Amino acid sequence: MPDAVFASARPSAPPSAPLTAPPAAPPGEGIPARRAVTSGENRRASRHWWDEDADEYQAEHGDFLGRADFVWCPEGLREEDARLLGDVAGRRVLELGCGAAAAARWLVAQGAEVVALDLSGGMLRHAREAADATGLRPALVQADALALPFGDAAFDIVCTAFGAIPFVDDSALAMREVFRVLRPGGRWVFSVTHPMRWIFLDEPGEEGLMAVNSYFDRSAYVEQDENGVATYVEHHRTLGDRLRELIAAGFVLTDLVEPEWPEGHEQIWGQWSPLRGHLFPGTAIFCAAKPA
Repeated sequence: MPDAVFASARPSAPPSAPLTAPPAAPPGEGIPARRAVTSGENRRASRHWWDEDADEYQAEHGDFLGRADFVWCPEGLREEDARLLGDVAGRRVLELGCGAAAAARWLVAQGAEVVALDLSGGMLRHAREAADATGLRPALVQADALALPFGDAAFDIVCTAFGAIPFVDDSALAMREVFRVLRPGGRWVFSVTHPMRWIFLDEPGEEGLMAVNSYFDRSAYVEQDENGVATYVEHHRTLGDRLRELIAAGFVLTDLVEPEWPEGHEQIWGQWSPLRGHLFPGTAIFCAAKPA
């Protein structure tokens, strides 16, 4: 799952608001559906999708994400400006769903001790190549966000920009895992597609201004092959769901950031566009802390 990737999104058209009735899929693309998935099915689909898509994703979005930059969302909000993580110098930081790990390399450049974790070996290959090119070398770990291979209270900060959380079948468990590996007083900051976006068609133009899907439909968005095997999976949760997941895990919510579309920003990223961005939020960034 990509880094600062708006990974909650397929490279060309993030499926954060799929059509209610699955249309015929173009050749080579999965057939979309809303249905239940098992943990194993979810994990296999996600690993295979991002392994196969890693090269295309980086070719399409690498320039926007940068070699060593921390971009929270398609609106272009950068950690250098937002400082949602606070002072990272000397801090031990874990980036979940790091993808090519541009954010992790930026954190290293700021003086943090960084571990970058992703399920996809294909994405981590790009992370290794970029580390060689930049000389900024976070530790890279291939693992599942639902079973973090670290001891308790191992990190001061955990973060992700559109990684991991939308792609796991049990995001409440992911929150508990993050809580476990954070030290008391530690920060957990993550960005996802704004939950309200799921009610709209997944289009950047005027057709994407029509609400057609139920906000309360939590069934997974699944792309599957002709045999019904999942090839891509993404999950929707409401704002209330996310807050309850955080609180149940033990976190205290400190902020909820809804980045506004900046003037002069004309880049379209899938469903994100100036037209929609000026009307309603496309990203939600949850900022939480583990009580000291």
